Amino acid sequence: MKQSFLLILTLAVLQIFSGCNPAPKPKTEAQAANTSKDYMVVAYVAGYRNFDFSTIDVSGITHINYAFGNIRDGEAIFDTTKIDGKNLTPADIVKLNSLKSKNPELKVLVSIGGWSWSGGFSDAALSEASRARFAQSCAKFVKDYQLDGIDLDWEYPNQTGAGNIHRPEDVQNFTLMLKVVREELDKMASEEGKGKHYLLSIATGADQAYVDNTELGKLGEYLDFLNIMNYDFYNGLHTVNGHHSNLYPSAQPELDMNSVVNAVDMHTKAGFPVEKINLGIPFYGRIWKGVKANSDKILFNKAETVGMGIDYVNFYQNIDANGYTRYWDDTAKAPYLWNAEEKTFISYEDEQSIALKVDYLKKRGLAGVMFWEYSADHEQQLLNAVLSNLEK
Repeated sequence: MKQSFLLILTLAVLQIFSGCNPAPKPKTEAQAANTSKDYMVVAYVAGYRNFDFSTIDVSGITHINYAFGNIRDGEAIFDTTKIDGKNLTPADIVKLNSLKSKNPELKVLVSIGGWSWSGGFSDAALSEASRARFAQSCAKFVKDYQLDGIDLDWEYPNQTGAGNIHRPEDVQNFTLMLKVVREELDKMASEEGKGKHYLLSIATGADQAYVDNTELGKLGEYLDFLNIMNYDFYNGLHTVNGHHSNLYPSAQPELDMNSVVNAVDMHTKAGFPVEKINLGIPFYGRIWKGVKANSDKILFNKAETVGMGIDYVNFYQNIDANGYTRYWDDTAKAPYLWNAEEKTFISYEDEQSIALKVDYLKKRGLAGVMFWEYSADHEQQLLNAVLSNLEK
């Protein structure tokens, strides 16, 4: 997209100076959204990590989604209780907003929900009155913390998730909830004037179950963008090892739980605008131990453990010294690590797989990249791979 846009711009300038200035052809929506400098780079940051958010390098980041806000009594709140044994603090939001001194175009949002805190969504979306209450609380939340918008991470409508309340009505109620949140944010922006606009985004699942339990084709009217969680295809529920964020299905598609291209295709076939989709990239891996495999068949074997999450920063150092060998699945376009002696397998992301994903999103006309999560990246190796490939 970048190259074609720059070529058109250059020709237009030459025509002006040569005295010939024909009317330019209108750009498609995807082209308008995805010039080289306009790709979105959405960074999730976990408020429950021991990390100084004022140190984040935002030079290439367009949006930060702080994780997480909670829902209590049907309202979006900043919950200072613990996740993974650590407290969240509103001081983090102050630090994130201060980063705008380094990048004035940076947008800061808070993500409500997530795996642990999605339990209140179904009740909040249940009735016209409950939706209005929730939407008003979202607008107040944005105003109180001086945010640029709000992100809703319901995991998942009409699905149990982490043992959450769920109902068949969630499918339609999610749409109605987003509609009224959009209206409240627009109302607040209108009252403030000066062309103000508050962002509304969601994080979406990457499988058919998510698509079947939402009305994706209707959501584009209310959302500025969405972030597909293109990861955890094999995860902490699986005692078989496999790719957790592969671009394409492997040579054994009957064993692949999903793929990035499948997830994007499912969203667009459901009617969601491609130019509003961000492709999710994990800055963490999934590790299986006690894998019953050999060098002839490393993938898709029973293991003694499920695929637990492991941050990139915690394993991608001294790989060879730690007994790992890197392998590449050229069909799935995905790397993995294998320690034959300890029978340990890690599915992860690296510079090669990221380059291919960025190339795919450009060709597909997507809005940009989302990643989870900033502090998991060793010396910004993965983030730098994202940014350098977006600039090509």
